[in-house]
Amino acid sequence: MRYFAASLLLLSNFSYAQVYEISGSPFSTQGVPLAAHIKTHGEKVIVVDPREHVWGAYAANGRLIRWGIATAGSHECSDTNESCRTKAGQFRIYSLGSSSCSSNKYNNASMPYCMFFNGGRALHGSSDVQFQNISHGCIRVHIDDAKWLRYHFAAGPNRTNNYQGTKVIIKPY
Repeated sequence: MRYFAASLLLLSNFSYAQVYEISGSPFSTQGVPLAAHIKTHGEKVIVVDPREHVWGAYAANGRLIRWGIATAGSHECSDTNESCRTKAGQFRIYSLGSSSCSSNKYNNASMPYCMFFNGGRALHGSSDVQFQNISHGCIRVHIDDAKWLRYHFAAGPNRTNNYQGTKVIIKPY
């Protein structure tokens, strides 16, 4: 069974949308291996926990509103024999892509709904999301989750956010 969250979408003259949540996440937030509330200092935040293999979207009031499975960078990539770990820290989304986003580095690998936050590292959709860290450093989430994040939650730099894209926090492994 597929669940849908009812939301009111408000559009402005800018090329972004703001979602005001009415009925909550389509996924229960009870028992999630993420905090139910965090300090967000009045802005939306995406948290990724490579240890727990999850991501969470937090509203500006700090409440977890949606979450899902996340696959982060591998301890060692088989093609380079080097670490591909996703760097822990706080970042900002600086570029947003569409369903046709692809990797310039890895043979045009599909990265639907990419949201770049640290150099060539992006949070993006994938059909290969697992409870283990196997990526080349990007954060893989289910394609529907990436689409929701991209079009209903995340923002790139713009005038209304003082040219600071949505904050992304990558927790340590």
